[in-house]
Amino acid sequence: MVWFTGLPSSGKSTLAARLADALRAVARPCVVLDGDEVRAALVPAPGYDPASRDAFYATLSRLAALVARQGLVAIVSATAHRQLHRAAARRVAPRFIEVFVDVPAEVCARRDPKGLWRAARSGTLRGLPGADVAYEPPRRPDVTATGGRDDSALGEVVRIVTAG
Repeated sequence: MVWFTGLPSSGKSTLAARLADALRAVARPCVVLDGDEVRAALVPAPGYDPASRDAFYATLSRLAALVARQGLVAIVSATAHRQLHRAAARRVAPRFIEVFVDVPAEVCARRDPKGLWRAARSGTLRGLPGADVAYEPPRRPDVTATGGRDDSALGEVVRIVTAG
């Protein structure tokens, strides 16, 4: 399981898609589980209150572990803003690689492709990690990326995945 964590709009999904392309190019089967896409597929739709987020990340972790146990590389792109979310994923994963997409909040707010930061600033969205909810960065990520186009970090993740 490769888990991309970072603030909203940091480049997690971009880097996850690039990893999937790189792994497929070397015939390594993988599945991308984008947090937003998985959230949209669940019925009933999970909420954003703390208990619902805890439940969502537990579900996402177990789903990714299930995929990984089938012999696929489970690539997860999800904020998982609390360290306990990522620690729980690590516990259920057959192998866990944590990638921190380390982009400052101001840069993420400028990118803002989904308008989340703008909505948080205007008060129409509450609970955005990095805006009005704390984001707990990883203490010791396996790889740190500076955004979705960080070729060096991508190469390092590919090396780690294909080495073991």
